[in-house]
Amino acid sequence: MSKPQRHAGHLLRRLSWDELDPAWLRRLVEMARDEDLGGAGLRKPDCPGGDATTDLLAADARGTVELVAREPMRLCGLRLVPVILEVYGGGCEWSPLTADGTPLDEGGLIGRISGPVGTILRAERVMLNFLQRLSGIATTTAHYVTLLGQSGPRLLDTRKTTPGFRMLEKYAVATGGGWNHRLGLFDRIMFKDNHLAASDATVGERLAATVRAARERRPDLAVEVEVDHLEQIPPVLEAGADVILLDNFTTAGLREAVALIGDKAWTEASGGINEANAKSLASLGLDFVSSGAVVHRSRWMDIGLDWSSHG
Repeated sequence: MSKPQRHAGHLLRRLSWDELDPAWLRRLVEMARDEDLGGAGLRKPDCPGGDATTDLLAADARGTVELVAREPMRLCGLRLVPVILEVYGGGCEWSPLTADGTPLDEGGLIGRISGPVGTILRAERVMLNFLQRLSGIATTTAHYVTLLGQSGPRLLDTRKTTPGFRMLEKYAVATGGGWNHRLGLFDRIMFKDNHLAASDATVGERLAATVRAARERRPDLAVEVEVDHLEQIPPVLEAGADVILLDNFTTAGLREAVALIGDKAWTEASGGINEANAKSLASLGLDFVSSGAVVHRSRWMDIGLDWSSHG
């Protein structure tokens, strides 16, 4: 017997780079450029715009730089580099020497950029900001995946993401070996405790009826229900939920809940999942463990841009 398969494709997904909107990515980069060069975000920017330092240099000078990993990491965001260079004026040649998802040691060479000195210097900080942030998420995710083990539950992200950067951050989770939970409010029915409380449907037949109605009205979407005690599980199973989220259960409670659910629904543990307790969840028979910590507790990786030569 296997888990419900009607929505398995949506439950087991990793966002790929090719799914990201190029126009959206460019807008993100343009916003970052505009706050750096023009004070965007201020009500009345008191500046003439531009890079006060680099504007003093020879406009036709050319050079080559190398991006280098200053510490071990799981790299992420490389395909943003040509977008950033183009937004900052273009005319650069980008030569990646590795790929997203690659584990790098300290000193690992990431790629080379050759082109106008002004473009490279103006783009440097924004380029590193994107790469360091995304590589930090991918690296943290890879660490959690290792803690859960190859035979343990799949690691899911959450919607606890930086506003405006969600899809990039979810891509970074996928790059680190994790899996993506719902991308937004639009792609899954998910009854959390507040939804159920607002509908006075936290237990019994009212709970079951709420889940059944959701399945009938939106058969195109998976239905997930958050529970915080064992008594909620039977009505949710009876109503045919695809996923049961076990919120803040003890280890013993998780073990009991997994046995009760069996193959009738996918199981997901959430709430307080962190580096300290992730390993203890590996052998409980869970299908998923979700954690916002892979994004909001990740730290930026140290990546350097080193000058190689002048053209």
